[in-house]
Amino acid sequence: MEDNRYNNGQNGDMKDTEPNFILCPSEEKQDEPVTDQWLRDELKDSENKEKGFQTIDIDKRRRSEKKKLRKKASLSKKAIALLLALCVAISGAAGFGGSLLADKYFPYGLNSDSGSSSSTSQTTYTPEQATGSKMTVKEINDMVEDSIVEIRTEGTTTDSWMQQYITSGAGSGVIIKENGYIITNNHVIEDANKITVTLHNGKEYDASVVGTDTSTDIAVIKIGVKGLKTATYGDSDKLDNGDLAVVIGNPLGELGGTVTAGIISEPVREVSIEGQTMSLIQTDASINPGNSGGGLFNEYGELVGIIEAKSSGSDVEGLGFAVPVNTAAKVAESIMSGKQQTTAVKAYTGMSYGETSTGSGDYGMGDFFGFEEQAQTYVYIAEVIGNNATKAGFKANDIVLSVDGKDIDSVDTLKSVIQNHKPGDKVKYEILRGNSTMTIELKLDKAED
Repeated sequence: MEDNRYNNGQNGDMKDTEPNFILCPSEEKQDEPVTDQWLRDELKDSENKEKGFQTIDIDKRRRSEKKKLRKKASLSKKAIALLLALCVAISGAAGFGGSLLADKYFPYGLNSDSGSSSSTSQTTYTPEQATGSKMTVKEINDMVEDSIVEIRTEGTTTDSWMQQYITSGAGSGVIIKENGYIITNNHVIEDANKITVTLHNGKEYDASVVGTDTSTDIAVIKIGVKGLKTATYGDSDKLDNGDLAVVIGNPLGELGGTVTAGIISEPVREVSIEGQTMSLIQTDASINPGNSGGGLFNEYGELVGIIEAKSSGSDVEGLGFAVPVNTAAKVAESIMSGKQQTTAVKAYTGMSYGETSTGSGDYGMGDFFGFEEQAQTYVYIAEVIGNNATKAGFKANDIVLSVDGKDIDSVDTLKSVIQNHKPGDKVKYEILRGNSTMTIELKLDKAED
């Protein structure tokens, strides 16, 4: 009998190809390990046994089985994805809950003590946060900015060639009365022929001097305006190290309304300024020329000091000083009531002065007076104006070596010595004229308005 199990061609043509069908005797057992499970199930079927040989389409069955496997795999992947999503949701909820618990029970971190007052966080603190201020720096500025003014001054100075020229200065001030009274430093308006005040709204007004006090460096000026916003006085005696300090003024004479913030470094500090010892507030808030006369405010936006000076030097930073408001306010009230010394009764020498140095070039003192010395600054008399000075025998170009035993190395030093006297006092000048030194006694005049 011809075996046609592998004959799939026509007319007896043989093709060397794998058969698409397998003929299996129904009674004959095959090695089950080499037969797919679905094939074994087909062979055991009772209906197939009766037929003797059963024709099975392998390709068709394999395609069917692959579809089932793909369906199962797809279902498995979906199940895994759902499981992963569920795990992520649970872990996220646990992390959020854990962070809430950690913030509640460990506000300073797991490694810190519960009583610790510092945090290991890298958060940058603002001055008000660091000092525990009741108000932010912005809130303080918004509250007081209308009470701070810019001050510009003009004066007349005579140079070494007897020529006069206009000098200008700048500073700051604080409005203390709604009808135009402004407190500032005496050195801001001293010797000024003209004073101009600029309000926060940009309006400018000419100001007049009400009075000054040289010992505290406080002055009061006035503009002809009413309805102004005034600062509120605080209590400078209650200041403590580390309290918030906010400074508002006109640094460099052209940056009006500038706000800087820091802390109170020392509520009471004895400081010597131009030979005069003063009890001042020390702060590390940024202070520059032009801030003088401006306001130092506390955490409540109250005025606690009048900016006095910045300690200068190439290696000096964060050393600013202010007159305590408890002192400044009393002086200002005395000035406004007419009981305080004013510029009308200030001591006056009756002379104008200039400065020169041995290192100033072709016109140094060595060349001018015919002697050689190391570089040094000298104060000389530029012009003799007053009757007392003329009678005493002073002459132009006299070099002032000392006054009342105080060595004079600048005009400011000379002014500070004279300011400690009143009209009618007698002071001794040691002067150099040519190559000779001499002592001349001067009775101080009363400065005119």
